[in-house]
Amino acid sequence: MKSILDKAVSRRNLLASGVAATSMLAMPSILRAQDKSLKVGVYGGYFKDSFDKNVFPEFTKATGIAVESVAEPTGEAWLVQLEQAAKAGQAPADLSMMSQVAMLKGQATELWTPIDTAKLKNASGLIDRFVNKYPDGRVAGVGAVAWYITLVTNTDVFKEAPTSWNALWDPANADKLGLLALVSNSFLLEVTAKTHFGGTNALDTEEGLLKAFEKLAEVKPNVRLWYRDEAQFEQALKSGEIPMGQYYHDVTGLAAADGFPVRSTFPKEGGIQDSGCWALSRASKKAEEANIFIDYMCQPAIQALMSRKVGTAPTIKRELLDLTDKEFAAVASDIEPITPRYDLYQTKSDWLNQKWTELIVG
Repeated sequence: MKSILDKAVSRRNLLASGVAATSMLAMPSILRAQDKSLKVGVYGGYFKDSFDKNVFPEFTKATGIAVESVAEPTGEAWLVQLEQAAKAGQAPADLSMMSQVAMLKGQATELWTPIDTAKLKNASGLIDRFVNKYPDGRVAGVGAVAWYITLVTNTDVFKEAPTSWNALWDPANADKLGLLALVSNSFLLEVTAKTHFGGTNALDTEEGLLKAFEKLAEVKPNVRLWYRDEAQFEQALKSGEIPMGQYYHDVTGLAAADGFPVRSTFPKEGGIQDSGCWALSRASKKAEEANIFIDYMCQPAIQALMSRKVGTAPTIKRELLDLTDKEFAAVASDIEPITPRYDLYQTKSDWLNQKWTELIVG
């Protein structure tokens, strides 16, 4: 069902799969305020629409700062545009929601104005992994939203939910899996390291990476589909044609709520947690407004609002939120997540893509 996909996928496609927003300069949402304003770049489609409807008007009401929202193209393409504009002293957006790899690449050119967290009264609630720092400790970005990739199954085919990512390697699941097709959006090397080698630190060396590639190659007889098109796998999962795989927790939950025989499971090793950061362009003259915006977005009530209305996982500690157990489970888990090794996708991108093609999907 396209409607299910539309609800949760835009923000990720723009980060990982390279699907551009309909228009970089989609009709901006301009909210009148007396003096102050802020341009905010967010992933396009349903995601931007949700912010325009549920989040930005409340921010303007609370602060008097008008928001002009800009639909970002792909994470990398937007990064390039921000870089080029900053060289000319311009900011297509003051604040942007950026992928973790784009954050690291932007750090290399000092694209991000450091954020003074002392000016953010709500920053103390942030989970540490959602504070993106320069090597010298300056804060480059603050966690905006997060989401999970989990182990999904068709409940007609699998009466019992799997408990571990090790199910991907089980010979009983030959020709039954749908897995994401890219090294940089499947995070299967991290899954392999956490499941079989004690954690993602096993990927610190080239030798460790090669061991993970070799172990991951053992899943190949079980894979029916390496997918780039999320809709293709979702349909096959719902019909039972491809009854197991990795998929987005929020979308799977929406499909289950619509009556399809699917479930999302957080394995004992954790779901894969991906996220985006708020980052301030060095060309922006709106540091004060940006601080007010980021602080507002870190409020427990606003994080909970986004979980309910946008389907994102919170970036602040759960005990600060008023989400019910059911509401929290719809977007997140208390199991410690598998955090992608974004550093590798910045520093070893070509090598990883080459080995992925040779050993996994080739």
